[in-house]
Amino acid sequence: MTRTRKIIVWTLGILIALCVVLIVFVSTFDWNRLKPTINDRASSALNRPFAINGNLGVDWRRETDQGGWRAWIPWPHISAENIEIGNPQWASNPRFVHLDRVQLRISPLALLGRQVYIPRIDLTKPEANLQRLADGRNTWTFDQGDKDKKDPNEQPSAWTVDIGTIGFDAGRVAYDDDIVQADVKTTITSLDAPIAYADLVGQAGNQRQRYNIKQTQALQFGWTVTGRYKGQPVDGNGKIGGLLALHDPDAPFPIQADVRAGATHLNVFGTLTEPLKLGALDLRLKLSGQSLAQLYRLTGVTLPETAPYSTDGHLTVVLNDPAGSRFQYEDFSGKVGQSDLYGSLQFVGGKPRAKLTGELTSNQLLFADLAPLIGADSAEQKQARGEENKQPADKALPVSEFRTDRWRAMDADVKFTGKRIVQNASLPLSDLYLHLKLTDGVLLIDPLRFGAAGGALNSTVRLEGDKSPMPARLDLHIRGVKLKQLFPTVEAMRDSFGELNGDATMAGTGNSIAALLGSSNGELKVLMNDGSISRSLMEIAGLNVGNYLVSRLFGDDEVAINCAASDLQVKNGLMKTRVFVFDTDNALIQVDGTVNLANEQIDLSIEPHSKGYRIFSLRSPLYVRGTLKDPSPGVKALPLAARGAAAALLATFAAPAAGLLALVAPSSGQESQCTPLLEQMKRGN
Repeated sequence: MTRTRKIIVWTLGILIALCVVLIVFVSTFDWNRLKPTINDRASSALNRPFAINGNLGVDWRRETDQGGWRAWIPWPHISAENIEIGNPQWASNPRFVHLDRVQLRISPLALLGRQVYIPRIDLTKPEANLQRLADGRNTWTFDQGDKDKKDPNEQPSAWTVDIGTIGFDAGRVAYDDDIVQADVKTTITSLDAPIAYADLVGQAGNQRQRYNIKQTQALQFGWTVTGRYKGQPVDGNGKIGGLLALHDPDAPFPIQADVRAGATHLNVFGTLTEPLKLGALDLRLKLSGQSLAQLYRLTGVTLPETAPYSTDGHLTVVLNDPAGSRFQYEDFSGKVGQSDLYGSLQFVGGKPRAKLTGELTSNQLLFADLAPLIGADSAEQKQARGEENKQPADKALPVSEFRTDRWRAMDADVKFTGKRIVQNASLPLSDLYLHLKLTDGVLLIDPLRFGAAGGALNSTVRLEGDKSPMPARLDLHIRGVKLKQLFPTVEAMRDSFGELNGDATMAGTGNSIAALLGSSNGELKVLMNDGSISRSLMEIAGLNVGNYLVSRLFGDDEVAINCAASDLQVKNGLMKTRVFVFDTDNALIQVDGTVNLANEQIDLSIEPHSKGYRIFSLRSPLYVRGTLKDPSPGVKALPLAARGAAAALLATFAAPAAGLLALVAPSSGQESQCTPLLEQMKRGN
């Protein structure tokens, strides 16, 4: 053997011997000797207590699933027992995390590329105490020491850590957060037997989830939660899987939850993907409660006061969208009060404000279910949804204030279609459409359109919630409302070609309907032709005072109304009559006086003016006084109405008549019966 060959053989022999010695050393080394060093180094790096109090071991094993030559390279399988990480000194609980056991394995080949690749970590009986103070300090952000003492030229580490999945078993998590006002405790326990995700989809999933079933793991653990959130008591339970994939979008984590927060009930079923990348939630969501407005405290989404509601739909959440976290509630169906509701909504948490967009539809909308939107629902309904009833017993106009402080929390662009509105069997409204825009606290509803008895009520509403008191404006146009459709049960109306037309413009300031009307300025003009009036009509409309007045004026008979014209002026909340007359074959009925919308006082006179020497001229003048809540009608203690006074009355209405003529727009092809009356008033004779 040559000298060179001997050197090579000895060198290889020494290297092999060193490898054998290293393998024997590594396999027989007591790793517990390193615990004091590891504990000290980890405590210093984390700047808080760290300790492995139990056994620390390393077991080298081949990974046969690697394939090829890589399968011959042993991987270190590390296990540690009784591990504790402390909390900062300011925390109420000194322990941050406790684990009975941790098991993991590290890829040795990945270390050559400065990557610590851990395919899986298994945690046994994890316990965590998470806390965040009002100043933003929290226990899950680790203080890396004094940043001022660090070298500004120091380059970030080239090493990276990549964890594939996390497995866990029964445990406990306590979460106390002053910022979101949460103080909840969650306990996780093993199920007696795993539940296949596909089986649960068949029972609780929607059609979309059944169609898109992936290789989702079974649900292995149950959980319960108790505590408080946003001042509301929280209580719930559910099920989850046992293996959380941190990066793989094709390994969804199953979630099922049934939680109550105050009066709000949430039931979800679906999957979570890529939690470390703030990935996506794909859930079937059932939501119910006493009022949609109560969701503001829980979610920050500004919604109106409503009757009790329930919805069922498909919720997808994408948290890492560059435009902002996106919540899409698609194809949901439900009820608000007794009205059905369908549609899709999207909430994007962007800057400068989050924004809610969507389209909603109701096939049958009860008019009574709209009352909570303006605070006009009953005291019992307010109490049921936990709202204090501030409506005085002697006031008719709603005093509940709009929650304008919430309007600047987000923007909105929502369209709503009510295909059929029902008030009661005898007085139907046909439909509703509105387009609502909320921009930096300013609410614009344009249009707000009701279909009513073959006609339409078109309006625009603007509420400037960014100011206090709130300025508001209403523009309303009533066109082509058919009397025979408006009062289908009134015999005298069935052959009528009469219509109701009108215009209104009102502007005021205040944070409630009562305050807005009490400070309002504007005018209201209404024209009705070819109608009738009777006690039965007043009963249908629910107007008890009107019933009394009609009985006094006309007795029990149906009386044809050729034309009814009103021109009302409102100034600083005081509504005055410029024109308010009913034209019948026998007489003109004049209504004169004021309605004070600020204090709700009524002072109206109703005087009949005979068109000739007929028995009607013997009728006495009437009045209505009192309040809107409790009007008091009566007979004036004055002489009987003058005979033949109708012509003299018309002369006093010359100026307002011109404005009312613009409302004469017969759609039946026949001339309106109001035209001759208004022309005569305009001429002043």
